[in-house]
Parts: sequence; C-alpha cells; structure tokens
Amino acid sequence: MVITMLSKLFPILEYVALLSVILFQLEPRIAHHSNNVVMGCIDEEREALLTFKQSLVDEYGFLSSWGRDNDKRDCCKWRGVRCINKTGHVKVLNLRRSDDENSRGQVLKGTISPALLKLHDLRHLDLSNNHFRGSPVPEFIGSLSKLRYLNLSCGTSLLKVPRPFRCLSGSGFVYLHLENSNLFSLGSLEWLSHLSSLRHPDLSYINLTKSSDWFQAVAKLRSLKTLVLHSCALPPINPSSIWHFNLSTSIETLDLSENNLPSSSVYPWLFNLSRNIQYLNLGFNSLRGSIPGAFQLMVSLRTLYLSSNELEGGIPKFFGNMCSLNRLFLPKNKLSGELSEMIQNLSGGCTMNSLEGLSLLDNDITGPLPDLVGFSSLKVLILGKNRLNGTINKSLCQLSKLESLSLGTNSFTGVICETFFSNMSNLQMLYLNDNSLTLKLSHDWVPPFQLKSLSLASCKMGPHFPKWLHTQNQLISLDVSNNGISDAVPDWFWDLSIELVLLNLSNNQIRGKLPDLSFLRYDDIVIDVSSNHFWGPIPPLPSNSTFLNLSKNKFSGSITFLCSIIKNTWNFFDLSSNLLSGGLPDCWLNFDSLSILNLANNSFSGKIPDSMGFLHNIQTLSLHSNRLTGELPSSLKNCSQLRVLDLRENALYGEIPTWIGGSLQNLNILSLKSNNFHGNIPFQLCHLALIQVLDLSLNNISGNMPKCFNNFSAMTREKSSNPIIGLADKIWILPRYVYMYSYLDNVLLTWKGSEYEYKSTLGLVKCLDLSSNKLHGAIPEEIMDLVGLIALNLSRNHLTGPITPKIGELTSLDFLDLSRNLFSGSIPSSLSQLSGLGVLDLSYNNLSGKIPLGTQLQSFNASVYAENLELCGLPLANMCPDEESAPSPGTDDDSDTLEDEEDQFITLGFYVSSILGFFVGFWGVCGTLILNRSWRHGYYNFLTGMKDWLYVTAAVNIAKLQKFRN
Repeated sequence: MVITMLSKLFPILEYVALLSVILFQLEPRIAHHSNNVVMGCIDEEREALLTFKQSLVDEYGFLSSWGRDNDKRDCCKWRGVRCINKTGHVKVLNLRRSDDENSRGQVLKGTISPALLKLHDLRHLDLSNNHFRGSPVPEFIGSLSKLRYLNLSCGTSLLKVPRPFRCLSGSGFVYLHLENSNLFSLGSLEWLSHLSSLRHPDLSYINLTKSSDWFQAVAKLRSLKTLVLHSCALPPINPSSIWHFNLSTSIETLDLSENNLPSSSVYPWLFNLSRNIQYLNLGFNSLRGSIPGAFQLMVSLRTLYLSSNELEGGIPKFFGNMCSLNRLFLPKNKLSGELSEMIQNLSGGCTMNSLEGLSLLDNDITGPLPDLVGFSSLKVLILGKNRLNGTINKSLCQLSKLESLSLGTNSFTGVICETFFSNMSNLQMLYLNDNSLTLKLSHDWVPPFQLKSLSLASCKMGPHFPKWLHTQNQLISLDVSNNGISDAVPDWFWDLSIELVLLNLSNNQIRGKLPDLSFLRYDDIVIDVSSNHFWGPIPPLPSNSTFLNLSKNKFSGSITFLCSIIKNTWNFFDLSSNLLSGGLPDCWLNFDSLSILNLANNSFSGKIPDSMGFLHNIQTLSLHSNRLTGELPSSLKNCSQLRVLDLRENALYGEIPTWIGGSLQNLNILSLKSNNFHGNIPFQLCHLALIQVLDLSLNNISGNMPKCFNNFSAMTREKSSNPIIGLADKIWILPRYVYMYSYLDNVLLTWKGSEYEYKSTLGLVKCLDLSSNKLHGAIPEEIMDLVGLIALNLSRNHLTGPITPKIGELTSLDFLDLSRNLFSGSIPSSLSQLSGLGVLDLSYNNLSGKIPLGTQLQSFNASVYAENLELCGLPLANMCPDEESAPSPGTDDDSDTLEDEEDQFITLGFYVSSILGFFVGFWGVCGTLILNRSWRHGYYNFLTGMKDWLYVTAAVNIAKLQKFRN
C-alpha cells in the first residue's frame, strides 16, 4: 500500500523538484509582491540603458542607482525606470528634472543615445528640463512604435520639421510636449495632422511664424483634449477659412496666449469651441473692444485668462450666469467704469457662489470697494493698479477662504486693524502697497495666517520694526519699503529671512549693521536695503542673487571682498552714495553676468581696472563722483552692450579714446563731465547713432567741433524711440507667485547753474553739453540737423563767428546756453520762433544790433544778454539809435509821433465840446424832472421801490444764512 502510494506521488515530487530548479535558476529575475509574479529587468534592456547613460553627463549623480553591481542589476528598480510586471520590459523612462533643478542647472547633459531603440515596449519617454542643447530630436524616435507619451521640452533643439513624428501616426500616440525656449523655427505643421490619436500637443515657445497652416493642422486632430501653443508667434488666421475647420468637440484645454493674435483671428471661431472646454487662455494677444458674448456658450468653462489685451468696457452680465466659472482673470486691459457695477454683474446669478479667483489688475477701474460678502468661495482677489478709492470695505473680513489679496497701487485710505484679518486664516499673499493706509497692529499681535508674500510698501507702519513678522516663518517675498521705520532690524528677523527670495527694506531710516547675507539659500534673490542708515563694512553677500541694491547708506571700507566671490549670478549691483573708499578690485572677470553696475558717489581712487573689460553683458556702468585717475582702459571697448557710461566728476585724463565711437555703438548716454580730458573731440564719436545725452563739459578739450554730429540719429528725431532707459522689468516666477522689479537709469543735467535728476523721463531727454572747454571756431551748421535736441550748452569756450540763422530749426529746444564765447553779429530773428525755449543765455559775447522783437526773447531777464556792449532793444535798458524809451515792451511806433498826436488832439475845440456836452446831458435830464411833476413822482417812486426790494432781498438771504449755520 505504501509502495503503491509512493509510486503515485513520485511523478508529482519529480515535477516539484524540477520546478524548484527552474525557479532557482530564474531567481535574479523573479520577485514575489502582493501575490503577483513580477519579472525583473531583461539583460538586453539593462545594457541599453547603461549605454544610454554613457552618452549623458551626470554631474549630480541622478543616475547613481544605475549599474552592473549585484545590488543594482535589476534596472526596473533604477531611478526613473518602470517595467511591465509580467514581462520585465521597460515601459517608462522618466528622467524629468524639476523647474527648480532646471533653474539651478542641476540637470543631465550630453546627447540622446539611439540605444533606447532596444527598449521595445517603451510607452512613456520624458527627458524634459534637461540640457541636451544642440541635440536635435533624434531620428530614431519614430521607430519607437509603442510610444504613447513623449516629453522633450526645454531639452533639445528643434532644428527642422521633426520627420520622425510621421512614423508615429498610426501608433496611438497621445502626448507630445516639445516646449522649446530656444525659439527654433518650424515651417508647415501638416505633419501634425497625421498624428490622428494625438490628444495633448504642447509646442510652446517654438517659432511658428512660417506655419500659416497651423489652424488647419490642429483642426484635423479629432481626438484633441489639450492644445497648448503658448508664445509661438502664430500667424493670424484667415477669417474666410475658419468656417471650413472646426476644432475637436472634445477639447477641454486651449492655450493660445502670447501670440499677438488680433480679434479677427480669435473671435469668429469662439462660437465653434466645444461646450466641454474648461480652460481657455487668450492672454497676451491683441484682442480689442468689449468682451464678446461667445464666452457664455461655454457652459463648462472653469478658467478664463484674457490678461494683457486691449479689452474695453466692463464685465458683461452674462458672466454672472456661468455656473462653472471659478477663475476669471482680466488684468492689464483697458477696462473702465465703477467696480461696484462689475461686481453686481458677477453677483446676478450662480457665478457668485462658484467664483474662486478674480483678477482685474492694472486697468482703469474706479470707485470704492463694494460689498463682497456673497462671494464666499473667493480664494484670489487681485484689484491692484487701478483708481479705486475710499476705505477698504469690511466685507473682506468675511472671506474666510481668501488666499491671495492684492489691493496695491490704488487710492485707498483709512486704518487697518487686527480685526480686519481675524477670519483670514488661509491668507498666503497680501499686497496693500502704495496706498494711504495706516496699519495699527499691536506689538504682540499673532496673525491667524502664514504669509508667503507680503508687500506693505508706502503704508504707515513705523517707527518700530513690526514684531509680528516673527510669526511668519514661510515668507519668501517681503516688501516693507517706505514704511517710516526708524528702528534697528532685530536679530530674529535675519534667522527668519533664510527662505526669502525678495527682501525690500528700502526708503526707511533703519540703522545698524547688516549681517552675513550669504546664507540666503534660493537662487535669483532680490535684496534692496537702499536709502537707510546702515553702516559699517559691507557684509558677505549671496552669490546666487540677481539684484543687490545697498545704495544711499553709510557703508564704509573697501570692496576687495568681491574678489572672494568666484561664481555668482549678479545682474544688478548698486553701492552708490556710500562712504566706500580704496581702489576698485581687479577681479571683474568673475562678474560677467552683470547688466547694471553702479559704484558712483563714493571715494574710490586709483585707476579703472582692466578686468572691467570682461563685463561683456554690462549695459550701465556708473562710476561718477569718485576720485578715479588715469586713462580709460582700452579693455572697456569689449563692453559692446553698454548703453550708459557715466564717468563724470573724477580725475581721469588723456585724450577721449577713439574706440568709444567704434566699439560702444549702443551708447545712449555718455558723460565724461568734469575730468581732465584734453585734445580734440574724435570724429569717431559720430558713430554713436543712438546717443541721446553727450556731456563732455568741464574738461580741457580743444580744437573745432566735428561737423559730423548730424550722425547722431537719435537726436535728429523729435520723438524718442527710447522713452525709458534702464533695465527692463525683471520678473521672478516662483510657485504660484510672480514678483517684478525694475530699475531706471538716471543722469544729472546742469541747467542754469542748478542740477536736475532725470529718471523716468530720461529717455525723452536729448542733450549736447560741450561747455567749459577750449573749443574754437564756428558752430557747425550740421548741429542744426539735431532737431530733437532739448538742451544745447556750448558756453564757456572760444567759439567765434555769427550765430547761424538755422538755429530756429531746433524747435524742441528748452535750454540754450551760448554764453561766454566770442560770438559776433546779430541775434538771428529765427531764435524768436522757438516758442518752447525756457532757458536762454547769450551773455558775455560780442553780439550787436537790435534784439529781435517777439514775446519770447523780450520775456527773458536782461542778464541773458549782459556784456554784449553793442546789443540794444528790449529788455535791455539801452535802446537802439532810432529808438527812445517806450512805456511797454513790443512798441514799434515812434514815441515823438505819439506825443505830437496827443498834443494835437487836446485843443481849444476839445474843451468847448466837453463843456457843451456836460451842459446838455445834465440839464436834459434834471431839467425835465424839475419842470414835469408826474415824471418827477414816477422817478422817485421807482427809486423807493428799488430800495425796498433790495432791503427785503437782503434780509431774507441773511435769515436763510443764519438758519443754515445753526
């Protein structure tokens, strides 16, 4: 019996043993997980991935888990790799770097190896946010027949129409993301229409200027769910072809922002958009007129962005009935009208309950802040940069879900107390800046919120530093500038600041020393502590900053510490108006990212170092009002991006270098005023076609004025093409928040002995100042071609000859100083035609003759013409030989003739006529009243009635006035 049973079990045991051997041999590739058999990595695909790794540059060890060691053999466990459980084939390769890692440069580099072709079941490939610069989209991509998802954004260079994508047309290809910040250009998008299964294409930042068929191509994609063509320079759509193509009825997300599309290219097909669309972004285009009613047909619309267009009017009433709408963003348009009316239109239906975000930033909306109690779902309310006024409505206190509140740059008044914030426990962003608000917050107040971004600029909050900030340990942006703070910054604040990306303490009276700021950890940090009373040496600064403004304080000592900063990302660096001294460091090679460098108004001495020539990206270099000596280093000719070069008020010497005109042709402002330059003005300066301010005054320059100044093209135009000169608004984008900071260059111009600073209007100023030199010869007539000149100062030279009659062609002149030269001849009559002339000085010359008549020249003080001994006429006291004193300016008639005519008029007949007229007039009236009784009584009754009427009227009005006062 036992033997019989064993004989029956033996085949079973044999099978179990055989299975055990097989399992033992496959042990490296088999793992047990959740009762499912999971296959390990296939050898061929592991080797393919390792070959792919060899083509990459992995400086930060992202792929350190990839290897051949026993503990790393299973590639399915490698970082970024996922496999199909049953087969072990690689199906996902995701090596995407985060936006933060990308901005820090912590990315993979190198090339994309065709070894990926051996991943036969690869469905998902994401290599985005890496730096495969110069590598085109690989041709082999088209051979990945099972690929469904491809993301190469910000990683490759799209050099031509991606032919490989044609091979993916029948593969069920769903997701294509090729966002490319390099703006490489594509032609026809016909290839896109062959990807019939495509649902989510994103071609943002690819230049599609030549892709005139883009609309037709995407209209053929019937499975579209998402279409993102942000900042593609899309050509306008031909309105006549719109009706022949309809976008997919399944589309839910559409982003055509930042393409400058006109209304005619957008509005006609809004009616054809799917009723299922949930997200629509048409921002940064050229949409004009009122908001069209087509939006009300989009019954599923949840988010609508129409920012930065030219939309007019108000918010239509139909928005109040769009029950799904929860985000409505209309900033930077031309909307106008009362805010209360717009809010009323939104509150007329179901939208009031669903709306979570509303932005009307930077429009022309007026009136007080209305009641918003009904908008209980609001999380984001952005109303800054309008013309709102009055006090801030207390209904805001009831918006308990509010996360972002921006009311800055309006005309709100009143007091903000702690109770205003009592229900705002979710608040993360608060902007109350640039209003006439007073914050009365107790010293020990503990806010109910944790802010990430706070701007209270120009609100009244001092004199003490706000202690309640001690509780805000999540701040990444803080602006408490111009708050009237005259306190020292407490130590706890610097411990809190480690997470800050933007810190603005400027325009207060904060005192004390700055601590070590190099501990700030984030990139692109903005620090502005200007216009305070900080003192002592400059502390260590963060090398990962982009904007550093420490100007207008009392910092002292040298700046040699800069040479210890090897790598940095500085874009703006301002140490002007301090008490700094010593030589300029010679290590500017390390600061080649600088655009603005301002070290002016200190006590720096010595020569300008040669290494400043390595500032290849510098646009503004301001070293004025120091004690610098020596000649200008020729290395500065490498700074070809310079727009502003201000070296005035130093002790520089030598001849003006010729390379300024040859190499610095982008200059808008050149000021070498008050130095010791000598020699002639080099004709090469005439190559500065963009120059708007040229100041060579107070030097020892000699010779004739060049005749080629009419090559200053910017001065030959009456209107400026550069309304503002300076660093364009710099934008820092962090998760959910956008910060903007800007800088404007400034220059001091001396007009009539007084200095005036020009900043926001600097681009409109066009000035030529060669005063206080040793120039001789005549004024070249070519200067009269500079019709855009606002100021011309040639005073205190040795210029000779007559003043050219063509000077009247300088119709934009507001300031003209030709004093203390050797000009001769008469004042040209054309000068009287300069109606805008506000300052004129022709004194101390050899001018002669009569001052031309006209209200303009006669309106100036006589000192304007002083010490021109042969000049005559008003407003001077000495009259011309054919004139005598006249009673008023502008009289041309001979005074003797006038007096003779007056003498001839008063004769004996005049006296006789006067007596007869008086006799007839007086007795004609009075005699009649005496002789005619009824007339006499009527006349007296009239006078009595008039007297009574005046008395009653006066009494009644006085009584009313007294009653009104009571």
